Amino acid sequence: MLLLALIVLPVLAAGVAAVLAPMHTWKPDAYGEAPGVVGALLAGGLTNCAFLALLRVFHICRAAHESEYAGRLLILFGLLSIAVAAVFMVGQRDFKRMLAYSSIEHMGILVLGVGLGGEGVFAALLHMLNNGLTKGVLFLSAANIHRAFDSKSIDQVRGAMRRVPFSGTLFLFGFFAITGSPPFGPFVSEFLILSRAFAADRFLVGGGVLLLLLVVFVGMGRTVLTMLQGPPSPEAERTSYRDGWFTGLPVVFSLAIVLMLGLHIPSPLVSLLQEAAAFLETVP
Repeated sequence: MLLLALIVLPVLAAGVAAVLAPMHTWKPDAYGEAPGVVGALLAGGLTNCAFLALLRVFHICRAAHESEYAGRLLILFGLLSIAVAAVFMVGQRDFKRMLAYSSIEHMGILVLGVGLGGEGVFAALLHMLNNGLTKGVLFLSAANIHRAFDSKSIDQVRGAMRRVPFSGTLFLFGFFAITGSPPFGPFVSEFLILSRAFAADRFLVGGGVLLLLLVVFVGMGRTVLTMLQGPPSPEAERTSYRDGWFTGLPVVFSLAIVLMLGLHIPSPLVSLLQEAAAFLETVP
């Protein structure tokens, strides 16, 4: 019993940095106020480091022959995180806070994959890369839109595709990528995680995740389309910011890698992830 309690404590500690629900409350406020570059580093770097800490805890649980208990715990936190993010993304008016909740959702998907075990661990590691790169696309393009309109609220941000067409287009592609639409990388890794859930006869888990992903797509899509479509308001011209190559090229580069990972995963990367997954599945 003491061992089971000791397993929960490091999961909760790492869950604060990995922003798993219900330890997620700091993230929307922090990401909502942080500059775009900082948001990209937090979503693509800090949370991944915390996820690696969770992987280490999972590996220790396997050594203690408690991998089944740890797996159920991670599945619980994963489903809870996806559900909380889905609820708060519906009707979200602040697009940077929306990205924060999206990050909570995908951390839930990551720990869910690890909790399912088997091919789910490989898929989770692949999704860690896909999510980090896609969050770079979204946060950097969102920062450009924020500078152009001097606002994060979709009440003031309308017609971004006309006001900043380059950043607006990249943000739209980033939305499709992060919601698991083909042919982008997150589609592949999320498909593998769901396949593992159904292959392991966890039909309620797989069906629940599919339903929650649908809610996320609809809720996030409503916010994104509202801010991108239509004519810009006269107030949108009060800033002098315009799209530029120096602010757009890093986003294009990240999006290109996300697209490549959806069409073809290089063999060296596959081998590296398979070796890492095999190590985590091996009892020390």
